[in-house]
Amino acid sequence: MKIDLNSDLGEGYGIWTLGDDDGLLDVVTSANVACGFHGGDPSTMRRVCRRAAERGVRIGAQVGYHDLAGFGRRPMDVPANELADEVIYQIGALDAFARVAGSRVAYVKPHGALYNTCVADQVQAEAVVRAVREIDPTLPVLGLPGSELLRAADAAGLPTVNEAFADRAYDAAGHLVSRRQDGAVISDPKAVVARCLRLVGEGRLTAVDGTQVSVTAQSLCLHGDTPGALRLARRVRDALTAAGVHVAPFC
Repeated sequence: MKIDLNSDLGEGYGIWTLGDDDGLLDVVTSANVACGFHGGDPSTMRRVCRRAAERGVRIGAQVGYHDLAGFGRRPMDVPANELADEVIYQIGALDAFARVAGSRVAYVKPHGALYNTCVADQVQAEAVVRAVREIDPTLPVLGLPGSELLRAADAAGLPTVNEAFADRAYDAAGHLVSRRQDGAVISDPKAVVARCLRLVGEGRLTAVDGTQVSVTAQSLCLHGDTPGALRLARRVRDALTAAGVHVAPFC
């Protein structure tokens, strides 16, 4: 068994910090780095890219809506051509810092509301995919299994990577429960570790209504902006390693 561990990093901005980037870079194998639209700034992007490269962690462009105030978690009706241009802008900016650090952008993952919108919205999903393909037709796209995003990426000939979430609740359709609902984020460390082991070992999890959902994933997302995130991430990785799972980048 093999699994990649990814986390959202570099989301601080100016004097504001969010999460323990350095600590998580010692745990994860892929870093979804904010590109300045929902979080992050040039200096933060450069620092995280440098430290990720030093540790051999893959650098991913976490592209989002232009929404610093809402942390990219507010849905936006962005015209497709404009959205594609914004995604190109973000990937290009991060790739510059990745290359300065001796690495490169190895994949793309939408953030927050854009991620959720691209699960079902064909127009926005195809806009994101078009942007990725125009930059590099070999660049993998990381997303939710069964989403419009991965469907569009596959149709465009881009590599696709299925991911699952360690600490997010799912509905019976295999979609993430909205953060506006109680219980959307699972906070019990034992429960998180147990579901991660089951996800990797059996490819299944229990939805909020008790439905057993099949989830095939090559990457597991560990959120970095929740209380105790680093401690939880370490517990998850230690448990996977103890169970004989090989933790390594998907690309």
